Amino acid sequence: MPAVGDPEPFGGFGSRVAATVAATGPLCAGIDPSGELLGQWGMTDDAKGLRHFGIRCIEAFAGVVPVVKTQVAFFERFGSTGLAALEWLLVEARAAGLLVIADAKRADIGNTMAAYATAWLDPDSPLCADAVTAVPYLGLGALQPMIDLAGAHRRGVIVVVRSSNPEGRIMQEALTHSGAGPSVEDMLLAEIAQANRAGGAPSGTIGAVVGATLQPSTFPLPELGGTILAPGVGAQGASAADVGALFRGCAPGSVLANVSRSVLVAGPDVRTLAAAARRARDEMGEVLA
Repeated sequence: MPAVGDPEPFGGFGSRVAATVAATGPLCAGIDPSGELLGQWGMTDDAKGLRHFGIRCIEAFAGVVPVVKTQVAFFERFGSTGLAALEWLLVEARAAGLLVIADAKRADIGNTMAAYATAWLDPDSPLCADAVTAVPYLGLGALQPMIDLAGAHRRGVIVVVRSSNPEGRIMQEALTHSGAGPSVEDMLLAEIAQANRAGGAPSGTIGAVVGATLQPSTFPLPELGGTILAPGVGAQGASAADVGALFRGCAPGSVLANVSRSVLVAGPDVRTLAAAARRARDEMGEVLA
């Protein structure tokens, strides 16, 4: 019998997400303990503050949302004590029944990529999460060691393809093959869809970040075959209606609207924070049913 938070023996990461979304709702809540938010919550900007912040988030989000996303940078800035706080948070969140995406945005080649995979996806690693974000601009094939390890343990790799920040558009919309091919982002989405169909790993191992603030691209998102993480909701301007329009036709449970600042500003009171997450979850549930 798997421990709480461990992968089920059958089905890939996409299936695991879909099952927990069906039970709770299509929302991923960010755990982003920036110095600014820690100050607003009346907490110290140090590793102790990170733990207090994490406790409040877990208490508020458990049973309300299916997935949380820890922004690794806010923990790394304190070195070993920050990473120790992150290790603790990963264990506590998964023990509370939450799936956890480590937003680490790793990328490299060869054995270095394999080492990143071990750090974030190997069950024996103290930093092990249910999924990790990765950057594909060394080529999607460079992520293969991470994809392979994720598939072996029913975990996921969420590839940053269409990010919500405006600075990314010039690169992501650039046309491949000297202007004769698809855009970089559509090429990547097609490659992810092909890999998810290929059967070398459990279905839905590879997901994609697709910003909710963006207009549709050419690639038909319902064909991706993996989890779509959709940032940009709330503080960055995307509404529930925007989410519903962009991801129309995607399978139920395949899209996770990601909220962070717009919900976290409701803290530090756990009941108020939970209520804010519940409202956002219900709004997304109406458009992603």
